[in-house]
Amino acid sequence: MLNRIIQALLVFGVAATPAAGQLGVPQIGDAGRTLGGVLDQAGASLDPVRRTLGDAVQSAEQLADARLSRLQSLTRQNRETIELDRQGNPARGGELLLTGASDEDVARAQAVGFAVIGRETLGALDISVVRLAVPSRVSLAKGEATLRELLPDAAISADTLHYQSGLAPSGGARQAAVPAPAIAGSVGMIDGAPGPAVPVSLSRGFASGAPKASEHGSAIASILRLAGVRQIVAADVYGSDPAGGNALAIARGLDWLTAQSCKVVTISLVGPPNPLLARAVSAAQRRGVNIVAAVGNDGPAAPPAYPASYPGVIAVTGVDGRSRPLIEAGRTTHLDYAAPAADLLAADASGRWRAVRGTSYAAPFVAARAAAALTQGSVIPVLDKEALDLGRKGTDASFGRGLLCASCARRK
Repeated sequence: MLNRIIQALLVFGVAATPAAGQLGVPQIGDAGRTLGGVLDQAGASLDPVRRTLGDAVQSAEQLADARLSRLQSLTRQNRETIELDRQGNPARGGELLLTGASDEDVARAQAVGFAVIGRETLGALDISVVRLAVPSRVSLAKGEATLRELLPDAAISADTLHYQSGLAPSGGARQAAVPAPAIAGSVGMIDGAPGPAVPVSLSRGFASGAPKASEHGSAIASILRLAGVRQIVAADVYGSDPAGGNALAIARGLDWLTAQSCKVVTISLVGPPNPLLARAVSAAQRRGVNIVAAVGNDGPAAPPAYPASYPGVIAVTGVDGRSRPLIEAGRTTHLDYAAPAADLLAADASGRWRAVRGTSYAAPFVAARAAAALTQGSVIPVLDKEALDLGRKGTDASFGRGLLCASCARRK
């Protein structure tokens, strides 16, 4: 329990002066003090601190439980298309991916019953992928274990699923947003497709039934426009596919956006680590693509979210209208910036501005600033100068290196 309390302290910023005040916790000294020293100094205020920590831990547990329940429900409702991989992550059923495999690797897999579904090359990223069908009556998890034992040096993965990290627009708004001054250059987005009322420069589908208008994709595109982006290139990785948002679809979308010369790509999706997607992200980065990704909304007890946790990806969390960190924000192996993510308006597929909440909506604000920074030189140094330092001085677990685009948002 002590470890979980310490985690709650770090994530929710109890030791940081501004965050502590926002949570109703007494401001109790230098953030550099040890936990023991802080508790000693708190004295009579210790009970309120304990109550706040208890609430934080309870909220983290509830978010973790909700995440598990959601994934279990998804798998039960889509037994024909979705299975759990060896790590218990939902993935496209009956299919495994070999990345950069040799002909010999493929032949050995075929010899024990795996069938080749297809081969493809992601041309802009120079990545080859072989899709293998798991043998009949063999579970995805068992098939993965068998293939890993057979090919210990190969890059093998299930086609794991990724989920949008924000709530669908809800509740009408009376005021329309006034877009910011135009930002030069195009920004790519990987999500659902924006509706026709939220115009983009180009859209392409990478899932069955795609491109298909979605509320979440519309909200992301509308925020990009609100923040000044006029050239939006959208890759729809969901369409109408129950197993949409899979790693291969995202890799295909990233390959296409790289070929479209998008130097900034925003991804408001979260999932587990995946070897194919990790390779695609790294290859895009080597070609000058700046990838911005949300940390998700499964709380601090959830596993680290990907693609935000891949090296070099700009990981973004969210704050509300009073610059308080979202209690539901997920975690990553690193955190770069915060941006508006609640008390916020975005457009739905019909173009109506509605209230939204979630770290999904923080990522496009940061992507817009990254696109603007490209005209001034290297992205990170420019963003670091723009960022408003909140919480403890310097980088912290609640805000990263600071808040970006605070004035870009249209608030409720």
